[in-house]
Amino acid sequence: MDYSVYPSEKRSFKSYRLRGEYPQPWLKERQRNYTLRSNLIVYAFFFTSLCISAYLCYDGYRKVKRRDYCLILDDSFESIDPSIWQREQQLDGYEVGSFDWTTPDDSNAYASPNGLVIMPTLTNLTTSITPSDIIDGYRLNLTTQGVCTSDRIASCAVLSNSTTGEIINPVRSARLTTKFSKAIQYGRVEVVAKMPKGDWLLPSIRMIPVNETYGDWPQSGSVDIVLARGNQAGYPAGGRNIFTSTLHWGVSRAANRFWKTTFGRRVRRTDYTKGYNTFGLEWTKDYLFTYHNGRTYSVLWIGFLKESLWDLGQFSNNGSLQANPWSVSENMNAPFDQPFYLSLSLQVGATNYAVFPDSHDKPWIDASPRATAEFWSAVDSWYPTWGTGEDRALTVRNVKMWQEGKCN
Repeated sequence: MDYSVYPSEKRSFKSYRLRGEYPQPWLKERQRNYTLRSNLIVYAFFFTSLCISAYLCYDGYRKVKRRDYCLILDDSFESIDPSIWQREQQLDGYEVGSFDWTTPDDSNAYASPNGLVIMPTLTNLTTSITPSDIIDGYRLNLTTQGVCTSDRIASCAVLSNSTTGEIINPVRSARLTTKFSKAIQYGRVEVVAKMPKGDWLLPSIRMIPVNETYGDWPQSGSVDIVLARGNQAGYPAGGRNIFTSTLHWGVSRAANRFWKTTFGRRVRRTDYTKGYNTFGLEWTKDYLFTYHNGRTYSVLWIGFLKESLWDLGQFSNNGSLQANPWSVSENMNAPFDQPFYLSLSLQVGATNYAVFPDSHDKPWIDASPRATAEFWSAVDSWYPTWGTGEDRALTVRNVKMWQEGKCN
């Protein structure tokens, strides 16, 4: 069939748009005018508030005192520079009473492509000291070897004795410091590091006074920028998903008021062994604070303008018979008004200040005279928890230190 003979019907387009004037009664409604007026008022207030807030932020930023800083150390550990880092050799466990023996051996501290690696090792696996020597009949004397870095005899020698329970330190590790090379009196520190994995491992990044101006620790103070544990995240006292920053200060070891100046930072769904984090310290005469991954994430903040640490510690109110060791200073922040140096260490175990609180699954008791022997007797339970390779180590990728003030 030929459809061409049936042409399709063409329809013209017709618009239904109103033409000419038409009534708009809603424009005359009073309610609409009220709504428009209200909206204009809200917008005006919003814009005015925005301008005032912007000005106040700018004015506050403009008035903030700008401190000058001079970079005195920037080390990424292509090697361990002996002119910067001293490797301490001691047996006393330092302030926390740990069980390790700090050594200068490359097996315990070495430079790798990842940075500085502080590695804990079992004494019987990295020396000629046997398991039976560790327990009985072996004398280890760092003083006679001429290598001990402490002037305290008890820190440098030990004789294993199965009767008394005294044993050779069963673990070797390392502690590197800048005591004789780099120190600051006010300034900043930043350490990029990854924490170790394993039960009873205790990594720390600390600031320690160059001179014991006010007396033995903690009278002269110390700063834990980081104190962490290698235990699993479920450990009651806090595992490897948390670290703490602490100021240690007091008139004696028994009166250390660290608990007044301790704060921690916990992470969720991860932990500090999974990657590198930046741990920092900013320290002035007026305040001191630590931070994590940027100065906006403060962990510990202590101000020194309102009261001295003697007043904060309330020593006089507690009937203390000891004199104020900081009275010789005119500074409110004493003892934190002296030069401090940096310490990087990985300790193992502890018997002081409930770093690892006594519990049913802890193999030693802090107050026990055989604490080290009790720890060593449980080696088969804790050693398998240590990560493999460098996972069990404290790895430091970079260290920076700034002294407050302009560079000379």
